[in-house]
Parts: sequence; structure tokens; C-alpha cells
Amino acid sequence: MWFIIATLELLSSNTEWRYIQMPKVLVIYYSRSGNTEAMAKLVAEGVESEGVEVECKKVADTDVDDLLAVDGIIIGSPTYYGTMAAEIKKLLDDSVRYHGKLDGKVGAAFSSSGGPGGGNETTIMDILCALIIHGMIVQGDPKGDHYGPIAVGKPDQRSSEECKRRGARVARLVKRLV
Repeated sequence: MWFIIATLELLSSNTEWRYIQMPKVLVIYYSRSGNTEAMAKLVAEGVESEGVEVECKKVADTDVDDLLAVDGIIIGSPTYYGTMAAEIKKLLDDSVRYHGKLDGKVGAAFSSSGGPGGGNETTIMDILCALIIHGMIVQGDPKGDHYGPIAVGKPDQRSSEECKRRGARVARLVKRLV
């Protein structure tokens, strides 16, 4: 969304028109069971709560070019064998063609698994490593899920709140940096 802002230059009495783009965050996810999709919607809700535009997309509906058009990228994946789903890994592998062009954007990750000790944190760290290699800015959380929200099975009340919290924290950081 674009807004036109007129500024009056007092000394010259000229009107200058500038276009300012509203900050935008893209939430990308892969989900078979619906658990990670539910988390993605909660993360997006948190972004929206801070007045930042958000788009929530399945990885299958995401083109690698979409990564260039946003200020923040949040990626969610179920945990498979202690790491991200192949569909998420493919997107990150394809993003190599934009190496350096995501520098300075805000990044975050979240994960679901089938059981405790299922590899949620290793999945999140694998995603965050790829974002950091791109030069993206990743913010930890000293109070909640430090690396990113996790859920064991369907998101419960605790993980739902963590998802919203992470979305809101990313949105606030995006607003500070844009």
C-alpha cells in the first residue's frame, strides 16, 4: 500500500511529493497436518496487531522473487528428522540467487513437531542459519521461546501466544528499521 505525503518546503514554497511504502512481512509455511499452518496464521495475527501489512502464504504458492518485495520474512516448518521440510529447504536453496539482496531484512522462524524432543529447536536454527547467511536480522526473545515459537502437535494456548508474540516482535523491529 502506498501513501502520498506532501511536504511543504517553507523557504521555497514548493510542494514535494514522496511515496512511502508501508512495511510488509511475509509469513511462509509448509504444513501437512495443519499444525504449522495454524501457527502461521497466529504469527500473521501478531504482525497485524502492530499495524504492519502481512501476507501469509504456503511455500508452494511462494515464488523466490516474493522475498525481495518485503521487509520481514518469517518461515515456519514442521520438523522432519530434526530439520525443516524439504519444501522449505528448496525455497531457501533457490534463494541463493538473491544472496546479499536480503541483507538487512528482518527474519524469524517457527516449528511444529510430533512430540517433545522432536527437533523443533534444530529446525528453527537451521532456518535461521540460512536467513543469517543472507544477512538478515534475527531477534531472539529473552522471555518466550528464545529462538522461535514451537508447538508439539496442534498449537496449545502457550504456543499460540508465543506465535502472536513473535509476529508482533518482528513487526515492531521492521517498523524501527524501515
